Amino acid sequence: MVEGVGNTEKVKEGAGGFRRQSVLQLFLLIAILVVLNILSGFVFTRFDLTEDKRFTLSESTRKLVGDLKDVVFVRVYLEGDFSPGFSRLRSATYELLDEMKRYSKGNLEFVFIDPSADPDEKQRNSLYAQLYQKGIQPTTLEERTQEGVKRTYIFPGALVSFANVEESVLLLKSQLGAPPEQMLHNSIQNLEFEFSNAIRKVTNPARPSIGFLEGHGELDTLQVADLAAAIGNSYALKRVRIDGQLNALKDFKTLVVARPDSAFDEKDKFVIDQFVMKGGRVLWLLDPMSVTMDSLSRRGETMALARDLRLDDMLFRYGARINYDLVQDLMASLIPVVTGTVGNQPKQEFLPWYYFPVMTPKSDHPIVSRLNAIKGQFVSSIDLVQAPGVKGSILLTTSGYSKVLPAPVRVSLGIMQFKPDPKMFPHKEVPVAVLLEGDFTSLYKNRIPPLIAENSEIGFKESTTGGKMVVVSDGDMIRNDVQRGQAQPLGRDRFTGTTFGNKTFLLNVIDYLSEGDELMMSRNKDFKLRLLDPAVMETGQGMWTSVALFVPLIVVLITGLLKFILRKRANSKRLT
Repeated sequence: MVEGVGNTEKVKEGAGGFRRQSVLQLFLLIAILVVLNILSGFVFTRFDLTEDKRFTLSESTRKLVGDLKDVVFVRVYLEGDFSPGFSRLRSATYELLDEMKRYSKGNLEFVFIDPSADPDEKQRNSLYAQLYQKGIQPTTLEERTQEGVKRTYIFPGALVSFANVEESVLLLKSQLGAPPEQMLHNSIQNLEFEFSNAIRKVTNPARPSIGFLEGHGELDTLQVADLAAAIGNSYALKRVRIDGQLNALKDFKTLVVARPDSAFDEKDKFVIDQFVMKGGRVLWLLDPMSVTMDSLSRRGETMALARDLRLDDMLFRYGARINYDLVQDLMASLIPVVTGTVGNQPKQEFLPWYYFPVMTPKSDHPIVSRLNAIKGQFVSSIDLVQAPGVKGSILLTTSGYSKVLPAPVRVSLGIMQFKPDPKMFPHKEVPVAVLLEGDFTSLYKNRIPPLIAENSEIGFKESTTGGKMVVVSDGDMIRNDVQRGQAQPLGRDRFTGTTFGNKTFLLNVIDYLSEGDELMMSRNKDFKLRLLDPAVMETGQGMWTSVALFVPLIVVLITGLLKFILRKRANSKRLT
């Protein structure tokens, strides 16, 4: 009996010790959590365990929001009950802004707004109109109900405000030919760039100056009005003539040369060359061939002749050569053509016009990464040539079915009457836009007399370091249509209503040349698109649904059972 009582007391003593140990462990765990919670208020750190680091901000974005001096307020108009795709875009936007807010030291605030939530139809329509005027285009969703078709307007955009400055952000980017999943994926990848770019614009009071060159038959103010208005939101914009003045370009960061039609004299070339040597950037948009659609309207055919702008030697020295030719492309935009008559009325069809290529960027360079297709008009080929210290990058090319026609070229609408033979388009991906970066050498090195080279007022420089320029063999890429004296949106096709990516491409070029590549770092982020195989889901939908439902439950039950067995064994050992 005494021995039994002793064993019972040992059991009670062991159970009591185990209980005290468990209580101590619980209090210790609570204390650790409290301490970690307190420390988290002073020390901020996060761990991104994704393979492609999709939740990690680029260094330039962290610096941008970390240096904010006052509150930037973001209103996101993507709230409400909508499809899974828009829900995913909404979640990605929230996660990004939340991450940026954590680095902003309290200087970034955001709110999500449902623009359709106001029950007052008048107020609701007024808000719709305001958003539309600020550049946020609506997307209409239709849902069939018992009462009929219910239309819901979604505005996938945001407004970024700082002081009295406001900038709109488009969250959903359209891309010609891209499936909805890819379009949504690319839009999510661009979110960081879009928001960081908007924040930079509203908070940067010192705006670089952009000059549009005049004096050589360049496009006039109305023909570039749409792009100029967009550039004017971020930069100081001015049209400039050189007229042989050495200091004509000294106040500009970037010079835009938009489709000149007359030759440059040596004085103006010298001024542009020295502008480049002293750190200036240039966007060249040149037509080496003289041909327009107006010349085709009367007779249905015309001759495209070489146009000598006398810039060949300068561009060659910098690392590029624009050839005197025209490129045809099977991947082309449509134009209306009269193909016959129906009764006494002309029959009109939309047919591809091979001289207007539709170029889908394939380069991963941040200027063109994930851009919409870009429309060209009478483009020419560009060759990259070796220039000491200069790196050339191809930004835009035609498709894999192209044909290069050397000057002079007979251009006729009659080619659309015949079905094209792909074998007659043997050239692949002909370059039409290139980026040149590096240490440019002056065209006038060792070519000017010592009296000019040594003149301190002229300040002649033989070379530059870290220079940048973009050369495009299509002057019309920057030209917007003009109807009834009003500039139309750049890139909008007046025949089909399709909006191409010309405007975004040129804005990216201006940003890259004027602001450097730090801004573009956030465009280099590449998230892998992991989609379920639709064929597999179609054949085995029931099986995969069961796996998704029951496998996690089975794993939890097995884990709980193992823990119970291990804990029981541990308790038995303590009691013995």
